[in-house]
Formats: sequence, structure tokens, C-alpha cells
Amino acid sequence: MTPAEFSQLAQTIPLQPGVYRYFDKDEKLLYVGKAKSLRKRVSQYFQLERLDNNRLRLMVSRIARIEFTIVDTELDALLLENALIKKHQPRFNIRLKDDKTYPYIVIKNEDYPRVQVTRQYVKDGSRYFGPYASGNMMYTMLDLVNRIYPLRNCSLPLNEKNIRAGKFRVCLEYQIGNCLGPCEAYQTKADYDANIDAIADILKGSYHKAAQLLRDEMKTYAAALAFEKAAKVKQKLDALENYQSKSAVVNTNISNIDVFSIAQQEDMAVVNYFHMQHGSIVISHNLEIQKTLDENNAQLLSYALIELRNKFNSQAREILLSEIPDAQPEGLDLQVPRIGDKRKLIELSLKNAFYHLNDLLLQRQKKSAESRTDGILQMMQEDLRLKTLPRHIECFDNSNFHGDYPVSACVVFKNAKPSKKDYRHFNVKTVVGANDFATMEEVITRRYKRLLEEKQPLPDLLIVDGGKGQLSSAVSALKGLGIYHQLPVLGIAKNLEELFYPNDPVPLHIDKTRYTLKVIQQMRDEAHRFGITHHRSQRSKGTIKSALTDIPGIGPKTTAVLLKTFKSVKGLEEAGADKIIAAVGPARAKVVLDWLAGLKQG
Repeated sequence: MTPAEFSQLAQTIPLQPGVYRYFDKDEKLLYVGKAKSLRKRVSQYFQLERLDNNRLRLMVSRIARIEFTIVDTELDALLLENALIKKHQPRFNIRLKDDKTYPYIVIKNEDYPRVQVTRQYVKDGSRYFGPYASGNMMYTMLDLVNRIYPLRNCSLPLNEKNIRAGKFRVCLEYQIGNCLGPCEAYQTKADYDANIDAIADILKGSYHKAAQLLRDEMKTYAAALAFEKAAKVKQKLDALENYQSKSAVVNTNISNIDVFSIAQQEDMAVVNYFHMQHGSIVISHNLEIQKTLDENNAQLLSYALIELRNKFNSQAREILLSEIPDAQPEGLDLQVPRIGDKRKLIELSLKNAFYHLNDLLLQRQKKSAESRTDGILQMMQEDLRLKTLPRHIECFDNSNFHGDYPVSACVVFKNAKPSKKDYRHFNVKTVVGANDFATMEEVITRRYKRLLEEKQPLPDLLIVDGGKGQLSSAVSALKGLGIYHQLPVLGIAKNLEELFYPNDPVPLHIDKTRYTLKVIQQMRDEAHRFGITHHRSQRSKGTIKSALTDIPGIGPKTTAVLLKTFKSVKGLEEAGADKIIAAVGPARAKVVLDWLAGLKQG
């Protein structure tokens, strides 16, 4: 629908409050919205020069037909809008990510009521408390009431007629103290009902009445010198007061209040909801909202206010908010407190909202990184003709100095990133001289023989730095271990970035822009760096040994002093006797000077 086509339609749209619906050319519902004035609100969408949101522009470009429903008040519009969004889930509306079914604690409508957990709200005269957004909070509450007021949990049809007839016998629950035995009239109906009423008060968040009853009971036992019973009641009172102290956050005069706050970033928002009873948070919940257009906080709070109050059956008249929503339900007292205990509640709610929002954003970043990594691995699997994703790759490189001090390095990449804690270096044991092929066969044999012995998983891909010769050595090692067909292997030539496969004379060339080649090059360079570092360390140790440790009577400590002070044999010769004596003492200096004299004569 073009702006010109809309201008012809605009005069037929009423000015009253209501709900509007946008459809595309295929009669698919695009968007549901509410407005105080339908004509003014809908007209704003077709003032294209004002639309700075690309997604909003896209939606408007697809509108082919508009429907509207007139209602009496803006609140009615909000309720209807919310119902239509839930039913149809239009593409361009926000997503309220909260389709869970939450549990209740129910006091059954029975002669001797049981207290249970249920997810089904049935209008059978039973009393329901909740729903509970947190299972931990619900079961903590159940544990508290069961510790203070033991009740039956059997399904026997208890009533006074059956009890008088002696139809029942107490069970193990009575013997271990979890039930007071109403089935045999060990507990009277009046006492049982009083306990049920006290439990209902606790579940409503009112601990004062239950605590006072326990105090009176404790005093009665104490006056009768029944100190053991008084002590048991004291334990129950302590449990109740301990629970209340943990849940209280403000003064107990703040009761039956809803608290809402909102935090938003990018295309996501979180609304935190508290329900307060007698200074305690009895419900705490975070509602995730996926924004689709450029909704502001006031709009999002309007949706959340209706959604969460309906979900948790709130009858609270006083509402505390971090800011006023754009639709204000009638009959409610909406406040944005600035100071005092109520402001502290808003700050606590905001802290929860921002914490949950940051956690969601971190999860999204993690998923995005994982998705990107999976894309790279899928590219590598395709480019390298592998059967599985190369999540674990190992690369080997050799180093030596004119055939001396041969070493090899193994670097490990997991999910296309270096896993440095898994790097390994090898001092070559069986190869003499500069023989890269034999060195490669030795270290690969040692590496994977150990993995097999320790029952560790093999990598998904083995890369050797070198051409066909090193690759053949790697293949020989794998065949010797019997794992050649379990472990894909390839070699990378140093100059032309050619990849060689066993038994394939034609090398594979990968486009230089592909991430596959970049990962392989990074592995090759990392293996070279790690190997050179270790090789230099070994060569340094070998130089010390060949130059100084052959002096008879000179140990490692004296050798270290000589090396630190004089640096080399030449430095020793130029230093003279006095300086050598000053460094290591006269006795050891004589040994060193005699050795130097022998070198000159030799």
C-alpha cells in the first residue's frame, strides 16, 4: 500500500481507541498494534520520511490491507492486542519468550486437606498459591510448612465418619513424625484445620500470625513444664523466622504490591517482576522480550504488565515501576518511586533485569561464536574432503642445527583455535643427524602410541609440515600403529602452500581467501614457532655442555658462574687469572687455568 493509497483510506479510519492489523498481499498477518486514536497512529506508519528503522520500512512496504477493531478504552485495546499477538504470533510483533507452565501449591478441598504441587488450575474449591516462577522457592516453601506443620500425604478418604468407624490405621509416616495421625483421631479435626489455616497464611506471605501462634504454643508448653515439646516448637519458630529473615528486603508494611522494571539493549529487553507480601518477595520472574520494531520502554512495559499480572494472578492494586507505561490500566495505583524503601525495591528489580539481560547477551554472543566456528569447520571439512568436522587438528614440525639437537613440535587446534595447554614438544631419541623423514616417523609413532595406551581420542586431522617425504613418514608411522584408516593425514609444502594427500600425486590448491588455508597456515606457523623456541633452548644447553662441562673438577654451579661472568671460553682467556680467582676462588681457578693451558697446547 502506497502513501497515496493510504491517504484515500485514512478518512475512513476512526479516531477512537482500538486495535489495528496489517496484512500482506497473501493475506498473512504482519502486525497487530493498539492506539488511543487509530487514525493518528496508523497514519504515522505512512510518513516514510520519519521512519528511521529499516525493519519498520520493510513492514510498511508489505502492507496490502488494514483491519481495525474499535474498543471503549486504551486498556481494552491493550488486552485485545495482547490476545491477538499470542494467538497469531505476527512476524513484526515483539516476542514474549515465556510459554512455560508454572506450578502451584494447592490446599485440596477435602475434609482433611492435603498440601500438594500441581500445574493444573482446577476450579474445584481448592485453594491455589502461585504460580511459582522458581521451583527452588516453591519447594523451599513446602519444606518449611511441612517442618512446622506435619500433614498427611496419603490418599485415604478421610472424614469423621470413617475415622470413628476405625477404618484406617496409622502408617510409617506417623511413626517417623511426618504425620500426626488424624486417620486414627490422634490429631483432632480442629487442630488439623488450624494448621491448614496457618499454612495458608505462610503461603500468602504472612508469617506474623503463624509466628504468634507458635510463640503462644511454646509458652503454654513451658508453663506446663513440658520443656521437650516447648523445645520442638521453638525449632519450628526458628525455622519460620530464619526463612522470613532471608526473604525480607524492605519493611513489613509494604504488602500486596507488584514491582516492574525494564532493561533493554539492541533488539532485546528484559522485564523483571516482583510480587511483595509483608515486606518479602514471594514471586520473582524475568520476562524476555524479543523486539522487532523500535518499541520503547513504555510500550514494552505495557505488554509485560498485562502478561505477568495475568500469568501470576496478581490482584495487587499498587504497582511500582521504573517508568510509567504508555497504557495505564484503570483502578491501579501506578507509581515511580524516587526515594525510600520503595525506591530500593525498584533498584533491586533493575539490578535483576540488567543482570538477566547481560546474561542473555552473553549467551547470544557465545551462540554466535559457536555458529561462526561451526561454519569454519564445515568449510574446512568441504575443502579438505573430510568425512567429519575437523574439531581437533594436530600439526607437527621438526627443527635441528646442522643435524645436532633434533626436536619436533606438536601444536593442537580445537574448534579452529589454538589449544596451547595441549601443545607438546619431543626430543628426538633414535635419529642421528639431519633426517627429517625418520624424525617425523619417530615422533608421530611416540605421540599416537601414547594416546592409544592412555585410551585418549585421536584427532580428526593430522597435518605434517613438509612435502611428500614427511607425509610418507607419517603414513608409515600410522600404519605401524594400525590407525592409518582412522586418522586423515595431509602434508603442507613450505613454499607453494600445496596440500598433499597420501597416494595422490596431484597437490590440492585452496583459494587464498578461504579460511581453511588461513587456519592451516596459522597451525604451520605456530608449530614452527613452538618448535624453534624449544630447539633454541636445547641448543643453548648443548653449547654449555660442549664448552665447559668437560673441565675435570668443575661442577654445574661453577660452570653457571663462569658462563654468567665470562660468557664464553674466549672471555675466560681474556679475563686473566686474577678475575677468575675472584669469581670462583683460588682452588677452582687453578683447575680452570690448567684446562685453558691444555687447550692452548692442544
